[in-house]
Amino acid sequence: MRRLLFCVLPLAVLLAGCSSSGYDYLETASIKPKTRFKDTDPQDFGAKHPQQNPVHGIDISKWQGDIDWGTVKNSGVAFAFIKATEGKDRVDPRFDEYWREARAAGIPHAPYHFYYFCSSADQQADWFIRNVPKEAMRLPPVLDVEWNAESKTCRYRPDAETVRAEMQRFMDRLEAYYGKRPIIYTSVDFHRENLAGYFRDYHFWVRSVAKHPEVTYSDRRWAFWQYTSTGVIPGISGPTDINVFAGSAKNWNNWVAAVSKDRNS
Repeated sequence: MRRLLFCVLPLAVLLAGCSSSGYDYLETASIKPKTRFKDTDPQDFGAKHPQQNPVHGIDISKWQGDIDWGTVKNSGVAFAFIKATEGKDRVDPRFDEYWREARAAGIPHAPYHFYYFCSSADQQADWFIRNVPKEAMRLPPVLDVEWNAESKTCRYRPDAETVRAEMQRFMDRLEAYYGKRPIIYTSVDFHRENLAGYFRDYHFWVRSVAKHPEVTYSDRRWAFWQYTSTGVIPGISGPTDINVFAGSAKNWNNWVAAVSKDRNS
């Protein structure tokens, strides 16, 4: 077993959402993966297949429809990222239902915000805070930043410096209000163009559905990896995004315990 330090913050900021201990990674080249969840379009990730990570979770929005949360939990899902808001004026219509049912099932959960660069950081932070109660998040909130070429309302792509400044403002607002340092979700192209080398004191949730993140995000320590959008989760009827946590089950439990605390309480 080798040890990889994920977080560069000192112990004093543990409750900002970042543990001083590293995530335990297994040397897995000689271990045959055991499939935890089916996938209708599985990819070959080589020796470091996500099935070797012990902690799996999902991210969902209204498109998942009705969810049997008890079945989801019993299938082995350890966490859920739930879409809450988008831009300055949209709320996912299933958000309130999903977070309450995830909490009732005992699944650690967090809301995420899809960022629109056609609205200001303060407008979007105001909207998120207005619609996401503090009790809706056990894990830190997520800022979803990616280019959306299919958007009918906003295809504006500001320069990288502006992108980072807006992200920082939005995340500062959320951290001040909720007492948890946000997680950053991003895609390969957006990260390459705007984020590589920056925000090293934040947890990253990265999308990489064809190759291991060490290839697509070679300079980034990541906490969560979204490895498929075609997963099959018992209790959910359609295809579902599946993610893994970077570390061991023990490290996961310690991290959840740390970030579940509200520094503002």
